[in-house]
Amino acid sequence: MIVVGGGVAGLTTAVLLAESGRRVRVWAREPAERTTSAVAGGLWWPYRIEPEPLVGAWALTSLRVYQELAARPEETGVRLVDGVHHGAHLAELGGWAGRVPGLRAVAGGLAARLPVADMPVHLAWLRRRLERAAGTVELREVTDLAAVPAAVVVNCAGLGARSLVPDPSVRPVRGQLVVVENPGVTEWFTTVDDSSAASTYVIPQPGRLLLGGTAEEDDWNLEPDPGTAASIVARCASVRPEIAGARILAHRVGLRPARTAVRLERQLLPDGRVLVHNYGHGGAGVTVAWGCAREAARLTSPTP
Repeated sequence: MIVVGGGVAGLTTAVLLAESGRRVRVWAREPAERTTSAVAGGLWWPYRIEPEPLVGAWALTSLRVYQELAARPEETGVRLVDGVHHGAHLAELGGWAGRVPGLRAVAGGLAARLPVADMPVHLAWLRRRLERAAGTVELREVTDLAAVPAAVVVNCAGLGARSLVPDPSVRPVRGQLVVVENPGVTEWFTTVDDSSAASTYVIPQPGRLLLGGTAEEDDWNLEPDPGTAASIVARCASVRPEIAGARILAHRVGLRPARTAVRLERQLLPDGRVLVHNYGHGGAGVTVAWGCAREAARLTSPTP
């Protein structure tokens, strides 16, 4: 069995398959640390992903896993962190929100203690867990899913699915963030306007603070824009003034793999082999990774 894609969706799916006794190889175009997943802020929350009824179930499944992983943060990269979604309201969210422990209304938004993944650490941990289950990761670029030599192929190619499937409905949503020294911020903060290309979020990670962000549709530019970076820092400093003087450590850009709805389905190839698609997770790949991986693993079985 071959899983195409080495980001959080591909590695998580491969882990579940390998731990169920399947012989799994991951074929990835680039190392995990260079994927969009490595750039992600890592905060658990359904963001820019559809369809909501299914997303809620996938997200809650993942939430339970991350809550367990948070018991070993140095190893897994996952911690539970308090914070506020400014401008969010329970009445505007799906039924899943009522099942998030501790999610509550506060002045100006919703507060909760949620998982935050240090993505470079978490991706490395996923790979080690895969290798312990006898799975492997190979750097190989796939140009034709039907030509992959395996009885079962799982497509977790993310934005790459646009050309690989091909699926032109997969589109980039550019996200830029700024990494700064943490001046003492211990809680995350977000405020998002889905109608705007700009958002504001502050996510504490070990030894640093992630500031964001943007959501620029159909923008393929991977180069950080200095003006955008300055605007991000200014917006975040308006929320936490101590950020204004924080030393900048790095600039990052990632392209979220957006789609009108996640594609998670089984397809039979003309020669009888099985192709399972698991892509189009938008801005919530980390949030739904374990829920989608379990469904993808189920779809690989002879009688799903």
